[in-house]
Amino acid sequence: MPKHSKENQPPKDRAFLVFVNPDEEEDLYVEDELEGLSEAAQVEVVGKMRQRLDRPTTASYLGSGKVQELAAHVVDARADVVLFDGDLSGIQARNIQDVIKRPVIDRTQLILDIFARRARTREGMLQVELAQLSYMMPRLMSVYTKFERQKGGIGMRGPGETKLETDRRMVRDRIAKLKDDIEEVKRHREHQRAARRKFPFPFAAICGYTSAGKSTLMNRLCGTDLLADAMPFATLDPTTRKVELPDGYSLFLTDTVGFIRKLPTHLVAAFRSTLEEVTSADIVLHVIDASIPEWDLQRDAVIETLESLNAGEKPTLTIFNKVDLLDVVQRAELEEMLPRFAPCVTISATSGAGVPEMLAKVKEMVQEFLGRVTALVPYSQSGLVEECYRYGRVHKVDYRDDGILIEAELVKEMRGLLAPYRVGD
Repeated sequence: MPKHSKENQPPKDRAFLVFVNPDEEEDLYVEDELEGLSEAAQVEVVGKMRQRLDRPTTASYLGSGKVQELAAHVVDARADVVLFDGDLSGIQARNIQDVIKRPVIDRTQLILDIFARRARTREGMLQVELAQLSYMMPRLMSVYTKFERQKGGIGMRGPGETKLETDRRMVRDRIAKLKDDIEEVKRHREHQRAARRKFPFPFAAICGYTSAGKSTLMNRLCGTDLLADAMPFATLDPTTRKVELPDGYSLFLTDTVGFIRKLPTHLVAAFRSTLEEVTSADIVLHVIDASIPEWDLQRDAVIETLESLNAGEKPTLTIFNKVDLLDVVQRAELEEMLPRFAPCVTISATSGAGVPEMLAKVKEMVQEFLGRVTALVPYSQSGLVEECYRYGRVHKVDYRDDGILIEAELVKEMRGLLAPYRVGD
């Protein structure tokens, strides 16, 4: 087979980036992140411009003079599209586009495009389409503004409104259908969760900023083959596997979609059934990319999202990943800060360094969900003893004339099954 060459690949769109963050200290981080999102969307960055804004202007976001300056830069760079690191209203996007004569894409649209590229399952595709249409709905009005201005004139009454209402009705109908389909998927997912709960193990969810190394860690712990890509949002669909812990303990572990700064509310709403894997977990494993200077900003963004999902108070193990990429000074600085984030560990999911210590910490957290039980199980219910071996930590078994005496650490569901036979309380 002939090798793929650059000549065989379609040319990338040329993108001009516009940054609008008010905090100068975040400039490098914001630029790197938008460039990473651009690469994930398969566009080539050909220029950049920054406008320091405390409050965007209503009509054109940047101000009319700055938009004219942007138009000149876009022509010089021969850009095909302009990407904004901010959210534009429909009117702002249209006004800017009228001046620069190029498509204008804001941060939310860019992230939605990446999600659309990465969606592989039916659930993922439904969720992405719902997010896209929910984002589009309030912006339909700006497309028809010219008609709306003329709707009172002779011979112009009606057509613009009719077209607008027709398109809005079509979008509303499609949104309603997608919500119904996602509800069906949600019921199926809840059924899966309920089925897993019949196996009384504690549940943990891996969460973290996109590209923090969650899938790499999942692959190492579970022997899975998830796509572990440095690109943002490499995986969208949750995967659940059983993980063996030290000393015979176990748990179920679920990988989740990566979070990001200013995660679009449309995505949070559309992916709620997926994100509920975090809310239904007993333990959260928060993976942080310790190799980037702005890891604290990413940590804060994840915590903010967890709190919006009512999962901010769950028992959490903070996992500082990619420590193999730190130099001696950076490693010492991180070690000095660790007590502030206890319980926490430092690891390299790629090399495996620190993973045994991490599993030991997870085991300690799992033990918090276990309770010590002493029970005298009738021989007619001996299957319960086997389940104790499968779903808990058995410390002692004594086969007596009147039954099987068992001492074990078990999760709440298993303790309930043994409740009728408990002794010594």
